[in-house]
Amino acid sequence: MAKNKKMVEAITSRDEDFAKWYTDIVKKAELVDYSGVKGCMVFRPYGYAIWENIQKDMDKRFKETGVENVYMPMFIPESLLEKEKDHVEGFAPECAWVTVGGQEKLAERLCVRPTSETLFCEHYKKVVETYRDLPKLYNQWCSVVRWEKTTRPFLRNSEFLWQEGHTIHETAEEAKEETLRMLKVYEDFYRETLAIPAVVGQKTEKEKFAGAEITYTIEPMMHNGVALQGGTSHYFGDGFAKSFDIKFQGRDNKLHYPHQTSWGVSTRMIGAIIMVHGDDDGLILPPKISPIQVAIIPIAQHKEGVLDKANELKERLEKTFRVKLDDSDHAPGWKFSEYEMKGVPVRVEIGPKDIENGQCVVVRRDTREKIFTPIDNLEEAVQKALDDIHETMYQRALENMKEKTHTALTFDEFVALGKEQGGFIKAMWCGNAECEDKLKEVTGGVKSRCIPFEEEKLSDTCVCCGAPAKHMVYWGKQY
Repeated sequence: MAKNKKMVEAITSRDEDFAKWYTDIVKKAELVDYSGVKGCMVFRPYGYAIWENIQKDMDKRFKETGVENVYMPMFIPESLLEKEKDHVEGFAPECAWVTVGGQEKLAERLCVRPTSETLFCEHYKKVVETYRDLPKLYNQWCSVVRWEKTTRPFLRNSEFLWQEGHTIHETAEEAKEETLRMLKVYEDFYRETLAIPAVVGQKTEKEKFAGAEITYTIEPMMHNGVALQGGTSHYFGDGFAKSFDIKFQGRDNKLHYPHQTSWGVSTRMIGAIIMVHGDDDGLILPPKISPIQVAIIPIAQHKEGVLDKANELKERLEKTFRVKLDDSDHAPGWKFSEYEMKGVPVRVEIGPKDIENGQCVVVRRDTREKIFTPIDNLEEAVQKALDDIHETMYQRALENMKEKTHTALTFDEFVALGKEQGGFIKAMWCGNAECEDKLKEVTGGVKSRCIPFEEEKLSDTCVCCGAPAKHMVYWGKQY
């Protein structure tokens, strides 16, 4: 038990130092390790298994909308990247370049992809000829490189894993529908799979993606009140098509420019899971993406019949759930802390007295509640526990977001909330970027998060300059 206690104490308290608490969990739960290149992570098996479960769930959702997976090259010729001026300027500070191949200097620099719009455009120009070729709904799972100055596991990395969807359509209306459709896929995934609520809406002109006409975003709030851009969906219009001279013969036999979208989420979601749901004992993983949904811990496993019964329970449960039976020689208390650290949703304890009484103990990770369950009803009890855990996690996160969402009607209220309270601030805005810049400056980093789809009219004037307000905006600091 002493070893068990020491392991728990190794995590910094969440309320004492949130950043250190986060790093402690990342390391102690064995999610990633640091590599020899700054900002590039080694995904350990447990961390990568979480990503695989996320990927499997999301990939199914994408394909249900008609999306197909492809794979584009990792290198982008400089001349290709420069065809879209706004896009290039947005990524230039973060680009990594290859200048030598083997022992020879390359005739043209190659950018290690920070995103793949230009590569998809080059391909679409070759394969889109008439309206019959449209739409093309593509997605790729890959890594991208953005040379970040300040890095943190999952949240900001020089190389990270993600998916990027790129679609091309006959009309603007179809492309706009696709942009919103994929945003809804993200919103549903966060709620239904990750148990994370979020504010959803449109980015301001200043905050939209480089090269996009419209950017939509999903913005979950972390436990400490800081926002995280959880995913974005962009409507490009025909800007990229014109830059790359992509044309198709329309139904009227004339040439037209197609309309495009792009949308993506990344391993940043794992950072969100940690910071929304975790506690001072480690991870609390949403059941649907947890690599282990049920950990079976035999009590007094040296006694006759205990391991046999534990294996019998494993065989039953693994038909439906992801199960691990820990029959190592560690003490039960050590095992309890180990699987709490790793965020395993349900623990099943079975010992001699339990076998004698025809029962076992089901323990929830989120509430620590112990449920004494007849062995014959174990599958039903575990399923109910997993369902209840998901709902409890979601409601807990939703309550945190509500508690940390404030309203500011005046400039002074906004500044005070931005400096002292944190969280989201709802406030009216005139639409001018100058006011965005000023609010960010005077609060030390509070930025516009999004214009929600359902706006409230809090007042008639901008919280910053007093001019007539155009929108209600959610504001907040971000990772």
